Amino acid sequence: MAAEKIMIADDDRNILFAFEKTFEQSEHPVVTISAGEEVLPTIARERPAVLFLDVAMHQMNGLDILAKLKEQGSDLPVIVITAFGTMQTAIRAMQLGAYEYLTKPLDVDKVRTLARRAIEMVRLRDEVKDLRRKLTQPQRAYELIGNTAVMQEVYKRIGAVTTTPNTTNAIIFGESGTGKELVARAIHQSGLHAEAPFVAINCTVLPETLLESELFGHEKGAFTGADSRKLGKFEIAGEGTLFLDEIGDMPAKLQQKLLRVVQERCFERVGGHESIPLRARIITATNRNLEEEVQRGNFREDLYFRLNVIEIRMPPLRQRRDDIPLLVDHFLVKYSRQFHKGLDHACPDVMQAFMRYDFPGNVRELENLIERAVVLEKGEVLTSEAFPPHLFAPRDPQSLDIPILHENLAEARQAVLEAFERKFIIERLKASHGNVTEAARVAGIERQSFQRLMKKYEVHSEDFRRG
Repeated sequence: MAAEKIMIADDDRNILFAFEKTFEQSEHPVVTISAGEEVLPTIARERPAVLFLDVAMHQMNGLDILAKLKEQGSDLPVIVITAFGTMQTAIRAMQLGAYEYLTKPLDVDKVRTLARRAIEMVRLRDEVKDLRRKLTQPQRAYELIGNTAVMQEVYKRIGAVTTTPNTTNAIIFGESGTGKELVARAIHQSGLHAEAPFVAINCTVLPETLLESELFGHEKGAFTGADSRKLGKFEIAGEGTLFLDEIGDMPAKLQQKLLRVVQERCFERVGGHESIPLRARIITATNRNLEEEVQRGNFREDLYFRLNVIEIRMPPLRQRRDDIPLLVDHFLVKYSRQFHKGLDHACPDVMQAFMRYDFPGNVRELENLIERAVVLEKGEVLTSEAFPPHLFAPRDPQSLDIPILHENLAEARQAVLEAFERKFIIERLKASHGNVTEAARVAGIERQSFQRLMKKYEVHSEDFRRG
């Protein structure tokens, strides 16, 4: 990146020379202008990071130049200089958007400090723009699909949140794969600040120290490796939405810090002392029972009540089976377009199997099944051949009413055993949120053996991961 330029506009040659000497050892080139009418064209050509501007220039007054810059919508930091420090001049300069106001004779140290601060502000502003561009996904229609009564209640709650200011927090409960982040995005996109950033972070993916830095940001030198200032998610979210997924897994130390942010609506970067206002709405989500976690001492009760201003419960797919045909149609259209297939519906036996299946991975599992089937299907209709066999096999070994489809005892025993094994590994993966190593440890078998069972029954760990 090219070094930022410092521009000085003054009709006093001694001042121009003094500025050149002041910054000759710095990394910043100095651009000098002695005529007022040259200032605006030079700004357009040189693109300085900061402008020191004398008020009493010949031909074009410094305040007139400042007014022109304001009229153009320029965000260039301008430090106004004058030999006559009147109150009226100072007030007018600030009204026109001046960054700072200096009187002659100039203090060299103050000039250096102001230049450094202004350039740092420009860097920070550009960093914010860049980070927001990277972190904010393009606006698109959110994919909340469903007409059942339980989904209508979800929509009503979303509407209730969008009528409130950003100071109103919301929490979303639901099993993995139910679509909690989609609910958060729906709130954001339907609210007053839909054009502002939507910033999401999963509280389980980073160690505690890194999670703190990601949320709060840090100052240069705050810890080993902090070579420059970093903005945190609280700051990047601006007036938009900060979505904290899996809040129930947040470490206790960070729970305490988050409580202070929620209570006071301000925060400090790690290693910093500046109080920065929080402007974003905080939406949290969890697949845990937070009331039980509070009773066990794993989650702060005061934080729970602060976050749970408006509660939304996302139902599991097995509790809204009538939405399955709509979801199948939606995902079929989506992936048929993506993979350039001509599929337009699923055959009846597939739909019947879907309506019977419990979907432990919820909507995410259904979507993954449809995506896989669209890739594999060769015809124009989704058939059972494109899906794993377990969808069409007898299941639910926890029930006493296990269908016996074989007259031969050995075959019947094998079918029930396979149904039990599949249900068992699903339950272990569900409890471990898709962590195969943890699931195998609890099951008391080797990881490789557990993976063989997963492969045998076409069970995929990603269907049970948090989200």
